[in-house]
Amino acid sequence: MEDYELAKQASQGNEDAFLTLMHLHKVALYRTALSYLKNDSDAIEAVQEVTVRAFQTIHTLRKPEYAKTWLIRIMMNYCNDVLKMSRRMTLDGEVSVRTAINDDYTFLEVEEALDRLSEEERNLIHLKYLHDIKLKDIAAMTSTPESTVKTRLYKTVKKLRKLIEVKGGRNNA
Repeated sequence: MEDYELAKQASQGNEDAFLTLMHLHKVALYRTALSYLKNDSDAIEAVQEVTVRAFQTIHTLRKPEYAKTWLIRIMMNYCNDVLKMSRRMTLDGEVSVRTAINDDYTFLEVEEALDRLSEEERNLIHLKYLHDIKLKDIAAMTSTPESTVKTRLYKTVKKLRKLIEVKGGRNNA
């Protein structure tokens, strides 16, 4: 069954269609959660929480063709909420941001640069490059003109590139 039809049936109360829809997009949701939360168990918990939230609000899905984008948006909002809460928690006056250490320094540099972007910029990068969502779909999802999304993406990528180059010591000027 096509994604559109599943989403349409799910929004009309078909629980089997909803479960199939969630099963279809669970990997994308997990990847999104993992990219934000950096922890396998937190990512799994996030998928479970988003499944409950999506089930409770599936009737509000206005455009079934954007079901995947809608689910990812719920995940991004949930992850941002979790990150905000974790930043508030302190240990001996210091904020604990990372829970795992990765030996791949390039990955760490990219993650650090992404952390320095605004929430809106980070979300745009995730939607476009992690989930390969088309600019027109991002524009529809955010109720923003496509040209504005293109401009913001261009500026965000340029900013991200500059942050990585400065961190990597390639900017000798």
